[in-house]
Amino acid sequence: METRKTQVVVPVLLAIMTLMVSKVVFAGKDSLHERHMAELQAVKASLVRRNLPGFVSPPPTPPQAVPGPRVYQVISYGADPTGKADSTNARLKAMEDAFDGPNHGVLMEGINDLGGARIDLQGGSYLISKPLRFPSAGAGNLLISGGTLRASDDFPVDKYLIELNDESSKLQYIFEYITLRDLLIDCNYRGGAIAVINSLRTSVDNCYITRFGDTNGILVQKGHETYIRNSFLGQHITAGGDKGERNFSGTAVNLVGNDNAITDTVIVLRRDWVMISGQANLLSGVHCYNKATRFWWNRDLLKLPGLTQNRIVNSYLDYTGIVAEDPVQLQISGTFFLGDAFILLKSINGVVRGVNIVDNMFSGSDNGVQIVQLDQTNKAFENVDQVVVDRNNVNGMATRSTVAKASVDGNGTSWTVDFNQVLLFPNLIKHVQYTLVARDGNAFPIHAVRNVSDNRVVVQTNAPVTAQVYVTVDQ
Repeated sequence: METRKTQVVVPVLLAIMTLMVSKVVFAGKDSLHERHMAELQAVKASLVRRNLPGFVSPPPTPPQAVPGPRVYQVISYGADPTGKADSTNARLKAMEDAFDGPNHGVLMEGINDLGGARIDLQGGSYLISKPLRFPSAGAGNLLISGGTLRASDDFPVDKYLIELNDESSKLQYIFEYITLRDLLIDCNYRGGAIAVINSLRTSVDNCYITRFGDTNGILVQKGHETYIRNSFLGQHITAGGDKGERNFSGTAVNLVGNDNAITDTVIVLRRDWVMISGQANLLSGVHCYNKATRFWWNRDLLKLPGLTQNRIVNSYLDYTGIVAEDPVQLQISGTFFLGDAFILLKSINGVVRGVNIVDNMFSGSDNGVQIVQLDQTNKAFENVDQVVVDRNNVNGMATRSTVAKASVDGNGTSWTVDFNQVLLFPNLIKHVQYTLVARDGNAFPIHAVRNVSDNRVVVQTNAPVTAQVYVTVDQ
């Protein structure tokens, strides 16, 4: 308050003093006009003084310096961005320093929050001769981004260029919220690209993974919620039509865990494009082309008999099919299958339950390939429940469904409708609904379903009649 009073009083006093001086100066003058002009100039001068910075407020205190984000630039550690010299040790040192940085609390128990620290590859290409690992378990909230990693000629064939792993750790989960973004990983036909072992909430985002060996491009084992999105995976860099594609090997992504997702990702020419042996995984917006149906390779393999609980939706499988072993709660929908690609349900223990294969599109080459097939070599499917194969549209392939409709027209006492060309499971009809329409308005026959076996429905009347019989069945 005192400062504000001073700021107001001082300019006013100066104005009054100026007016008093002006009256004394012009007291002896006769010109009234000149006196008024002098008074106006004095008032103007007082107003100018009032607006001087010194009278308004003291200069502001400069803000305190705020520390910037922790960014570990690998070139400053001696990494060679040209890819000529080995940069493994420099990269490992940057990872060690990031791991040992200040903590910002904890995430899951035992996992220190690194506060969003970043390991910046600075747009370089780096030669790597052994796996890049953190020094020990127990860290999270870290980003590695912005460059290329290439395996050297002596990189171990049984390892991965980036490994989130620590065999010695006793933690329930060893890493959390690690993000790998904007990376090109060239495995040089040696090992794999990324291994995520027993980690939580790992993101692989906008990565190009290529030239991996006869192994996995990405391995996800145990843990939860690894998300692979907006990425490209292919053992060879090609856009299709490669002359050596018959000899391609390995698996693009191997999900040996639960609650993971692959979204908006392209997988190029793989023998097995995705191997899933975990529960509650989601594949959405995946485009895969590997000519599996042309060379009779394995396809996407769901290998967890009795515990599938996976979803494949809104994807594009180009010459690439699906194999599901004893599927339970499996959803395949909204997907386009091209090039005679089909879905194979493989019996291990004879169980198929809670399977929805609906609203897909199939396009083939008029060779009679069935869109959904059964492999009962090991054992027949005996436990079949809540399986719906329906509403799929087909071009150049043979339709298979668990729901079918048909009609027969004739004269006599028996009508047989054969559904073997449509129904998926042999000798399995659980529900029948039919209508008999007699053409003779005076006829009123007694009729009934007399037999349902071998996927055939037999309807009989007590007297000859000209009629049409409409039958709907489901399995």
